[in-house]
Amino acid sequence: MENLNNCILSTAYWPNIQYFTKVVSYTKVYIEQFETFPKQSYRNRCALYGPNSIQTLQIPILKGAHNQITKDVRIAYQMPWQKNHFQTIKSLYKSSPFFDYYTDDIEFFYNKKYNFLLDYNNAIFEVCCRWLKIGNNTELTSDYVKIPLCPDFRNTIHPKQSHQAEDKNFNPSKYTQVFSDRFGFIPNLSIIDLVMNCGPDSVSILKSSGLILKNKY
Repeated sequence: MENLNNCILSTAYWPNIQYFTKVVSYTKVYIEQFETFPKQSYRNRCALYGPNSIQTLQIPILKGAHNQITKDVRIAYQMPWQKNHFQTIKSLYKSSPFFDYYTDDIEFFYNKKYNFLLDYNNAIFEVCCRWLKIGNNTELTSDYVKIPLCPDFRNTIHPKQSHQAEDKNFNPSKYTQVFSDRFGFIPNLSIIDLVMNCGPDSVSILKSSGLILKNKY
């Protein structure tokens, strides 16, 4: 992990554009699994473009022991959140240019139940890499390091502005969005928003939005 060409990220549910600019920029990306699981983060939520501006989807999790670590977090299925999430994605993006191309892949994750959030997010990430035609350059952490010797984005790519840190290597490029005629361009939404609107050009948007340390693709 002691390498400036590497970085460390949290796990994430349909990660946002800033997250994926790190994936395409760094040679190796470590995904944290031994942290104490924090609340109200992108680990179990994502942001989409809705008819009333940003719309958030959140995966419910089972209450575990105090200070449970991320790899042990289990998904709750008492409520039909999978059905609700997929119906929301369909309703928001059915008029997007690439809806028909990606919807089957997305639907898969709302018909299959995963016990652990980390496994669910990792499976989603694999599909996103396939969409973007990039290699999966991630590796799970082997222990928890409070201050890693590589760029650390675990807690700064965050829904709350108060938790975000200045990122001079992220400057989101604009693209046409489904509801942009209502609210204009909303940056840094989920990768779903990008691929639904830009399709095969999505990786070019990512590369133009972040610092590319090594052009691997």
